[in-house]
Amino acid sequence: MPEGTRLNKFLASCGVGSRRACDALVQEGHVEINGKPVLKPAHRVEPGDFVKVDGKRVQEKETSTVMFFKPRGYVCSREDELGRDTIYTILPPLLQHLHHVGRLDRDSEGLLVLTNDGDLSQALMHPSKLVEKEYLVTSNQPVLNEHLDLFRSGVFVEKTRMRAKAVDRLSSRRYRIVLETGLKRQIRMMFLALGYQVQKLVRVRIGTLGLDDLPLGGWRPLDAQEIARLQVNPKPKPARRPAVKAAKKAAKRTTRQQAISDRSKPPAKTSRRPAADSRPPSARNTPKKAAKRAPRRKF
Repeated sequence: MPEGTRLNKFLASCGVGSRRACDALVQEGHVEINGKPVLKPAHRVEPGDFVKVDGKRVQEKETSTVMFFKPRGYVCSREDELGRDTIYTILPPLLQHLHHVGRLDRDSEGLLVLTNDGDLSQALMHPSKLVEKEYLVTSNQPVLNEHLDLFRSGVFVEKTRMRAKAVDRLSSRRYRIVLETGLKRQIRMMFLALGYQVQKLVRVRIGTLGLDDLPLGGWRPLDAQEIARLQVNPKPKPARRPAVKAAKKAAKRTTRQQAISDRSKPPAKTSRRPAADSRPPSARNTPKKAAKRAPRRKF
């Protein structure tokens, strides 16, 4: 087995950036080891190596991971070429070395993970892992049911098929959308392709970890159990049996209609004539004739 740590992983653990960003830095010649430039991200960094990025020495830092409730109006970047505010302008200095896992666009808000753990970033971002991300979306107008079906089956945007794993209507203009892959501005592009505009978008869950009571703009560190929850999707709900459910509804409806019908019927007429006694004469209780009283004697 090769010794040492891959250069891109080492740089990510130093807080330089994500593995993909570190790959680009290495390939563009920004990194040197022990005074010599290195152009291969797979190069192994051994203990005692002296690593520099753009002339500044970098060292591994203790692995840490936090969850952050990104507000609207901030860009997920360390520096923005347009001069817009970034998430690092509101994060405290002790989190500046962490890189964001995935992105939320400037107009979106919600759960964002920041870490210097390259393996965790890879596990959350690689398409083969199929980690769920759940969003609450508000549209500018109600979405037709047939368009919601297209969200599930796939919407083609610039020859790219975009689809959601699950879509649920919460109200006339609010929807719950679950993605397994995160293409750039995917939800907004899907809505726009079908003639709608997203007015609000909030990411509320990654894996099985949700925002819970984290305030807007707030952050907190994650423990080992919560980091594990990031990488595990909720268990699928058992499929409903529509035939059985429909049969139960039909039975209840029939019973209710029968009860209403019974109440509306007029009461049955009963004859006032006494019923004939079918017993033999010997068994009948024939009334006895009253005995004649003897006349009282007068004294």
